[in-house]
Amino acid sequence: MKLNEIADNPGASQSPMRVGRGIGSGKGKTCGRGVKGQKARTGVAIKGFEGGQMPLHRRLPKRGFRNPFTINYNEVNLGRIQAAVDAGKLDPAASVTIESLIAAGVCGKPRDGVKILGKGALAARLAFEVAAASKSAVAAIEGAGGSIVLLRVKAEAAEAEA
Repeated sequence: MKLNEIADNPGASQSPMRVGRGIGSGKGKTCGRGVKGQKARTGVAIKGFEGGQMPLHRRLPKRGFRNPFTINYNEVNLGRIQAAVDAGKLDPAASVTIESLIAAGVCGKPRDGVKILGKGALAARLAFEVAAASKSAVAAIEGAGGSIVLLRVKAEAAEAEA
């Protein structure tokens, strides 16, 4: 193969339309742009303009509010954690963190941390290091002989000192 023998497949490319080359070409004079006005000129971008009619994006009502400071937790129930311990996916000796829960398949992705909820029974004695927990979950964990460290409280305390 030589560089001068390289060619595209037949029909792979079309030559561009040559406009403004006489009325016999079919694209002469106004070059397919109609007559005069803003859209006949170059550099026109009229996105959302509907000919003077109130455009759709202004006809629809404004709804809702997106809080930029919202915290999106992975919410995990105690019953789900106990099931992971029973299946041998979570080590009862090690502390339960977001990384260990993801490795065990209890959570999908880290998000802003884990919040432990109190639904279900917890029999294993576990040490938790999580962002948040409900009151019933804290009571159940301490009732089973475990401990819980809330990382979100630590972070807020560190910010208050600084």
